[in-house]
Amino acid sequence: MKYFEANFDGLVGPTHNYAGLSVGNVASLSNANNTSSPKQAAKQGLQKMKALHDLGLVQGVLAPQERPDVYTLRRLGFTGSDSEIIAKAAKQAPAVFRAVCSASSMWTANAATISPSADSADHKVHFTPANLTNKFHRSLEPQTTGRILQAMFADPKHFAHHQHLPDNDHFGDEGAANHTRLCSDYGKKGVEMFVFGRYAFDQSKAAPKRFPARHTLEACEAVARLHGLSDEHVVYMQQNPEVIDQGVFHNDVIAVGNQNVLFYHQQAFVDTQSKLDELKRKFGNDSELFLIEVNNNEVSVQEAINTYLFNTQVVTLATGEMAIIAPTECQDSPAVSRYLAELTGRGTPIKHVHYYDVKQSMRNGGGPACLRLRVALSEQERQAVNPNVLMNDTLFATLNSWVDKHYRDQISEADLADPQLLTESRSALDELTQILALGSVYQFQR
Repeated sequence: MKYFEANFDGLVGPTHNYAGLSVGNVASLSNANNTSSPKQAAKQGLQKMKALHDLGLVQGVLAPQERPDVYTLRRLGFTGSDSEIIAKAAKQAPAVFRAVCSASSMWTANAATISPSADSADHKVHFTPANLTNKFHRSLEPQTTGRILQAMFADPKHFAHHQHLPDNDHFGDEGAANHTRLCSDYGKKGVEMFVFGRYAFDQSKAAPKRFPARHTLEACEAVARLHGLSDEHVVYMQQNPEVIDQGVFHNDVIAVGNQNVLFYHQQAFVDTQSKLDELKRKFGNDSELFLIEVNNNEVSVQEAINTYLFNTQVVTLATGEMAIIAPTECQDSPAVSRYLAELTGRGTPIKHVHYYDVKQSMRNGGGPACLRLRVALSEQERQAVNPNVLMNDTLFATLNSWVDKHYRDQISEADLADPQLLTESRSALDELTQILALGSVYQFQR
């Protein structure tokens, strides 16, 4: 049976804005209060999805969240009609209001952790939405994310869905941004690499001092249990606290993997050598495993953060060769573009580099890898996926027309308080659920 990895990219929501909500994310903070373009952001994301589809990859779309989130504002004590609540919150609690307007669900690497059927005990594909407890604006996402995933992967014969972990910082879970699966083939049992920032129940362990460690070891272990993973096919690796304090808020800002390739910075992890040895042992035939370490003298941590060298996608093409999907910021950096040009000739499976413009996302702290959720599937499992969410020429044209119809060209912070924005957003999402055949996944539809 044929197996492959599908990418499901987040469709940028109508309230895409630069509010600088993500402490620890340098790009997000440095672009705070700039004017954004939701329409351009959505079209850049769609263009990347279409480009990967045209490369022969299976590419899907993940719907955004409803924003502003007036239901949360009601829970926080704001009363009246929706427009009255928006006006009160914007005036009385502007920081809270900015948070409930965030379009952060566009970065679907944080949507969930996925384990394929080849790895799980019951041979189903397992989904656990991330609770994202470390950031208030992202902690509002998991319930709707779970409903959207269940509408996309509905067949219980093939797919198993779990509730997100308890909403507590001890089980802080940032999803697939801190999860990498290595395997010889997508259909064979692989090694699932869970990366965490801190130990929740052991304060004696190393932890960052400046920025928060969002993901805990305890969350990693819980997801591995839920997914029925064998201990002999799981590796837990701690992210280097020093790089978290430099702005590496997720592992996918400092490391990325695909099949038998792990591409990482030399400063990415704690106790690197012993953990890589464990990875080799559990992988099995370590002669097939390519560990590509980028030294600090080749690309510094800061340059990796600025360009999102490791927040690229490493994908396997139909030819069997691998390609890196990189933001144009990598191309614009002399050090990074030189490194990538040399990498393709080093005898690893990575033979190509493709650059794409996702600047609207990059300015808010998310590159190509942030925008996608990876799901390894068999052909039979792909047939069970909701076909309306899979990219093709018709869907690409339909979604571009949908964006033109519903999205604003520009949004400033002041525009978020316009009650008409909620009306526009709901109208857009109501139509989107029909295009993608998702059913009533949003609170306003239920």
